[in-house]
Amino acid sequence: MSFSRREFMQVLAVAGATGMALSHKDVLAATPGAGERLYDVPKFGNVSFLHFTDCHAQLQPIYFREPNVNLGVAEAVGRPPHIVGEQLLKHFGFKPNTAAAHAFTYLNFSQAARTYGKVGGFAHLSTLVKQLKASRPHALLLDGGDTWQGSATSLWTNGQDMVDACKLLGVNMMTPHWEFTFGAKRVQEIVEKDFKGHIEFLAQNVKTTDFGDLVFSPYSMREMNGVKVAVIGQAFPYTPIANPRYMVPDWSFGIQDENMQKTVDEARAKGAQVVVVLSHNGMDVDIKMASRVRGIDAVLGGHTHDGMPAPVIVKNAGGQTLVTNAGSNSKYLGVLDFDVRGGKVQDFRYKLLPVFSNLLPADKEMQAYIDKVRAPFKDKLEEKLAVTEDLLYRRGNFNGSWDQVICDALIEGKGADMSFSPGVRWGTSLLPGDVITYERMMDQMALTYPATTLNEFTGEQIKGILEDIADNIFNPDPYYQQGGDMVRVGGLSYSLAPKAAVGQRINNMTLKGKPIDADKKYKVAGWASVQEGVQGEPIWDLVSGYLRDKKVIKDVKINTPQLIGMEGNPGMVV
Repeated sequence: MSFSRREFMQVLAVAGATGMALSHKDVLAATPGAGERLYDVPKFGNVSFLHFTDCHAQLQPIYFREPNVNLGVAEAVGRPPHIVGEQLLKHFGFKPNTAAAHAFTYLNFSQAARTYGKVGGFAHLSTLVKQLKASRPHALLLDGGDTWQGSATSLWTNGQDMVDACKLLGVNMMTPHWEFTFGAKRVQEIVEKDFKGHIEFLAQNVKTTDFGDLVFSPYSMREMNGVKVAVIGQAFPYTPIANPRYMVPDWSFGIQDENMQKTVDEARAKGAQVVVVLSHNGMDVDIKMASRVRGIDAVLGGHTHDGMPAPVIVKNAGGQTLVTNAGSNSKYLGVLDFDVRGGKVQDFRYKLLPVFSNLLPADKEMQAYIDKVRAPFKDKLEEKLAVTEDLLYRRGNFNGSWDQVICDALIEGKGADMSFSPGVRWGTSLLPGDVITYERMMDQMALTYPATTLNEFTGEQIKGILEDIADNIFNPDPYYQQGGDMVRVGGLSYSLAPKAAVGQRINNMTLKGKPIDADKKYKVAGWASVQEGVQGEPIWDLVSGYLRDKKVIKDVKINTPQLIGMEGNPGMVV
């Protein structure tokens, strides 16, 4: 097999990062040696789980930049995942300028991305799953949710492309969040028809609002090598708040620790020697839940998109619980092995494997499916809207460059004074010089309630909106956090004190250098309102027009608030 210069450098770089001492001749002769070493995870124990989460409907390999701002407050200060950049490397013992440094941090992102190539892609993930199952045929493949939403093709197929991809991948169980934005009827249709006999849809905390009946199976019992295991599903607890309530009008959610404890106890009473929670709570919520609920061996978590190279070990009244999170965008696959003897877990091994698409050959069957499902949309997906001279990304507590482009487009397109864009964490990255295709634009905005809006708010109302969102993110109690990021803001400058009291975090609001008047009304553009019946131009029409008009995106000025009282916080590099 021949290598291009880029492929050669990618293999050589990853070989070095995985401890391989290879000469140029060795690399050319050994295909794909670096990949084999990187993905050689020795079999351990007798109970195994493979876990991915928050893929956000990305079937193809993409670029995805990790955050340079992931602030922790109260007990979370300095605790993973609230460590970024070089601090993260030191914490986990990674060397700079390696594959691991690129996989888990934002450092030197553009240069490293060109070296190591794209990540994820279901065809490459499928190859890795099959490789690991060869030594672990008993392993369960768990999907942490946010699977059906996040791409143009998923939106246009009503989630069907991802449903069929997950069946082909061999997913055994999943728990949901953004899945609910397709509506209760569509979710039930998939669960009762497409998933039947294939994938178990688990959620112990989703009940009917009238009689409190369970809507989905709360957990599943399986047996591995003679060991009974239970997997409990925990859907995103704040779905009716973070997303439109009218899409799931008859269902209640919530964290429900007491019910979780009863479910764990029930599974144990039925003989479960291992209990795992497949969660979409978010990392900080999972850590608190693990401290309060006894009998959970591990929480395989999602929602906050945190690539956790090692679990956080949480002590509780029943012993200890491992808490993990497996990132996003099919970029990682978690491997958790337990050694179970004498009716209990004696030891474990955990590995979070980056899915480097250049080091894992595409599974032919999965790739054929992906090509087929994308074919009807190929021309639209590949439409060239503009070229970017900047790195475009979305990930972090505040505006990313992609968010800024959207905010700028909203102000210009709506004739607004300022703009708000949702603080969501999904959305792929583009490198300087890349073409902005319709597909890459849609990665930032493919949801089922895309209407743009123009409202008039007083300065006092604007402050109130920002204060409420800030409390959702920086409340010292994780159970009052919703796991997203600050609303992305265009035009408006402000300061933020995350450690301040409720209602006192947002100050120094200015517009074009002038202080915001509490009583004056301002035109505020936005999109993705959770209110029912909102009408307006879809965000993708507005932004695609903006990009076509600009032709070249450059010198994006990211609007970041002035942070107060966060000096020395290891979750921030600005």
